[in-house]
Amino acid sequence: MNEKIKLIVDEVQKVIIGKQDVVEKLLMGIFAQGHVLLDDVPGVGKTSMAVALSRALGLQYRRIQFTPDVLPSDITGFSIYNKNNGTLEYMPGVAADANILLGDEINRTSSKTQSALLEAMEEGQVTVDGKTHLLQKPFIVIATQNNVGTAGTQLLPYAQLDRFLIRLSVGYPDFNSQMDIIRDRQKTNPVDAVEQVCCREDVLRMQAEVLDVIAEDSTIAYITQLAMASRNSQMVELGISPRGAISICRMAKARAYVYGRDCVIREDVQSVFGDVCAHRIILSQKAKIQQLTVEQVLEDIIKGVNMPDAAK
Repeated sequence: MNEKIKLIVDEVQKVIIGKQDVVEKLLMGIFAQGHVLLDDVPGVGKTSMAVALSRALGLQYRRIQFTPDVLPSDITGFSIYNKNNGTLEYMPGVAADANILLGDEINRTSSKTQSALLEAMEEGQVTVDGKTHLLQKPFIVIATQNNVGTAGTQLLPYAQLDRFLIRLSVGYPDFNSQMDIIRDRQKTNPVDAVEQVCCREDVLRMQAEVLDVIAEDSTIAYITQLAMASRNSQMVELGISPRGAISICRMAKARAYVYGRDCVIREDVQSVFGDVCAHRIILSQKAKIQQLTVEQVLEDIIKGVNMPDAAK
């Protein structure tokens, strides 16, 4: 692993103990210029991880707590009349100056407000009163949602789910990690100890370097076969979209980069496949009757697709 990337991971792990794999994948998502959905139970450190990561990367961090009364203009901004010069002035929303925007409990706000994020996530811009305003680069949305306590929540539209590059779950810590978490928080907040490792320009450079990682035709063929297999599976009603297949390639390139390689290999594709695709497919009634999970179906798809020799 690149030394600077290792330092970033180590800094974030001051806050999120025992979850190196999750931290690495979150970092891969940022290097792949994608947005991340953190889907887990309350209290496992989703927000703390986003704060720690922004500090280690030296990026501008903004947070919005989604509630039913949050308006689209809170995200995009709005125009206000200036009586002194008789013109409309743009008042930026929370997305305007953010490099990392944490949307906390995104499933607790209205569909209209959720949709306000779509243009920002896909185009890196917002449009208010017919005028387009570019957002800072990088612009990464890290959205959290709780899968318990569903009263007052709304399912994310599939179109918006598809805009998230990966979906991650932090999960509960093991015994020793839980002891360390309690011990470290008796007097201080570990987030305060996170040190900046790089800056905005470094992140932009690393994002550009990820684009230069090579995905050979055999690897692309493997990704395509996986996508086609999901569409043809009897266990899947809605398979991996073309955008989803592109996302697999982007994340695989980011994983190769994080582990110091300039070419994507089989393990890169297989390691990120579930995180990229679990929120993109819809299981068929047959799979539901058999009580299969999305993760089990995706694992069966990987086992059923032969790996081209050149991409191993």
